[in-house]
Amino acid sequence: MKKNLAIVFGGRSGEHEIAIRSAKTVIEQADPANYHLFPVAITPEGQWLSPAESLAMFPEETVAAFEREYGEPSDRPHLLTGDASAGGFTIPNGGTQPLDCVFPVLHGTYGEDGTIQGLFEMADVPYIGCGVLASSCGMDKVTMKTLFREADLSICEYVWFLRSEWEQDPDGVVHSVEAKIGYPAFVKPANLGSSVGITRAIDEGSLREAIALAAEYDRKIIVEQGLDVREIECAVLGNEEPSASEAGEYIIRDETKAFLDWDEKYTGTGNNEFITPAPLSAELSGKIRQLAVRAFKAIDGSGLARVDFFLRKDNGALLVNEINTMPGLTDASGYPKMWEATGMNFRSVIDRLVDLAIERYDDKKRNRTDR
Repeated sequence: MKKNLAIVFGGRSGEHEIAIRSAKTVIEQADPANYHLFPVAITPEGQWLSPAESLAMFPEETVAAFEREYGEPSDRPHLLTGDASAGGFTIPNGGTQPLDCVFPVLHGTYGEDGTIQGLFEMADVPYIGCGVLASSCGMDKVTMKTLFREADLSICEYVWFLRSEWEQDPDGVVHSVEAKIGYPAFVKPANLGSSVGITRAIDEGSLREAIALAAEYDRKIIVEQGLDVREIECAVLGNEEPSASEAGEYIIRDETKAFLDWDEKYTGTGNNEFITPAPLSAELSGKIRQLAVRAFKAIDGSGLARVDFFLRKDNGALLVNEINTMPGLTDASGYPKMWEATGMNFRSVIDRLVDLAIERYDDKKRNRTDR
């Protein structure tokens, strides 16, 4: 029997555009023999669109393929209620259809930080990906790194501070960063991804500019060591017994490029290539997979995540950089490619994610909520 699967995408985030591209891939790759799909877009202003309005955000060829498989979507708005007996989250499509599962293809703020996960919890509907706590901890790079240290995972040196501290005492913040981290350093908003708001600082002037930019995106700023490294990624899939994929590596051809910024990742500049399996020894590949699972468990992850590593060129040390609880799923993204290299195509990954979401939902239903 086909499942009703809502693809919620877009969102109020600087990564809105990437979420649309990720959702496009999910819609094109999901097996029509297994699902009725319902696209639900959230605009940058926070408006939730009807399935028909949502589908119109995709290219014409995607719209045509969708309508061939699923027919024309409803132009009526969705319903989100706290009434579990009514399906919680439903889509009017001729008649009101309760959804079996929601795939929140949302990156960054208000999508990957536990906020929308809490909404789905209140609506009592299964959803794909990490829960409220894991999403919020995985989103906040400072909290994430604290949990990594607790799990005895090696990470790079960093400092963090609040935007208010920067505004009140910029000289003091600069002095602290220079004393504890030095140059070069990477300045980042603590709660964002896709390289948005990230700058490599090489001196005091560029540090001040970098902090000012990061402060436009978040109230919490993190500054990390600027190490000479190889950037390795590993995909994780599962709930309490997760599995890790073959590792992948970004190869940057232009060595004058400081890091993989938004353009390098998503606009196809031709300056980088994602290789999977990464050219690593069998021993190191196995270690990366083990550490990826440990990082996933450190935040109490579920469903999916991508764990990013630094492999230092000077001493060969392997560092866990961060975890991404809703990784990019575009045709240029590493997550689908790494599972493909491991022997699982993206259509099968989607099927597994739906099963995992329902499995976690059923397990949570075992919890007593009475006295």
